[in-house]
Amino acid sequence: MTKKTIYEIRSLYRDDFRVTGYEFGSSEKSACIVGGCRGNEVQQVYACSQVVRQLKLLEKRGRINPGHKILVIPSMNPYSMNIQKRFWPIDNSDINRMFPGYDLGETTQRIAAGIFNEIQDYRYGMQFTSFYMPGNFMPHVRMMRTGMEDVELARQFGFPYVVIREVRPYDTTTLNYNWQIWESKAFSVYTNSTEQIDKESAAEAVRHVLNFLGKQGILQYKSHEGYISQVISDQEMSSVRTEASGFFDGRVKVGEGVSQGQLLAEITDPCEGEVLEQIFSPADGEIFFAHNDPLTYSHTAVYKIIPNTEN
Repeated sequence: MTKKTIYEIRSLYRDDFRVTGYEFGSSEKSACIVGGCRGNEVQQVYACSQVVRQLKLLEKRGRINPGHKILVIPSMNPYSMNIQKRFWPIDNSDINRMFPGYDLGETTQRIAAGIFNEIQDYRYGMQFTSFYMPGNFMPHVRMMRTGMEDVELARQFGFPYVVIREVRPYDTTTLNYNWQIWESKAFSVYTNSTEQIDKESAAEAVRHVLNFLGKQGILQYKSHEGYISQVISDQEMSSVRTEASGFFDGRVKVGEGVSQGQLLAEITDPCEGEVLEQIFSPADGEIFFAHNDPLTYSHTAVYKIIPNTEN
């Protein structure tokens, strides 16, 4: 293993800003795995740390195949993580809305450019990432429909689900989108949480990532084969939204099967304690995403349900 500085900014008043990477193997740029680019993505950094730990063991045992290089970057934004702030501390900008970056631009544009310059040529790119709303997901791998996505390749991770979603205008400045445009096979890996460490779902995600690398001939690694992935579009899911705002009392968890008309949650008035709204399932299915914050706003998606298509 070689520990290297991917990008650095000198600081006048505190320690320099450094993005650190861990290289395994040599020669061809085969796979790059990145973790948190936001300061609250604790689970994503933790998952990457477990990838580093496993790769160190595999390298020591000679199980990284010759001619393959793997780069792991656990955190792209250590400054924000140090002070537990989601976005860049100075101007509240999001590094994952700055790719491919601009080396003469604002600070986060320069960081994105410096990182992307190092990782754009890898054959496979994997990012442990989080959702923009607070909540828990079923572990899965996600791709954007850019015309360059490879669904069958995504199924080789062995996650229960492969989610394909349409590109929105702001997606064109994300790492995943730009990796695909620069002809890397790019995947977003979602575990069960963001701000809290969930060791079980992190271990599951790491196992799927290593299995994928094994199937591509990069590693000598074989574990449980995983699932025969079901491919779904984000548009196929039922999105359950609130009408009221207040305290959120969820009654079901991610991965739980639900029936049409089943009570999913209640929203209560934060000052008077009265129930303002009861939320019921619109269909039979499985909970794919569940809001986990104690408060919710009105017209907010608090559940995403994969409908049961069986008759």
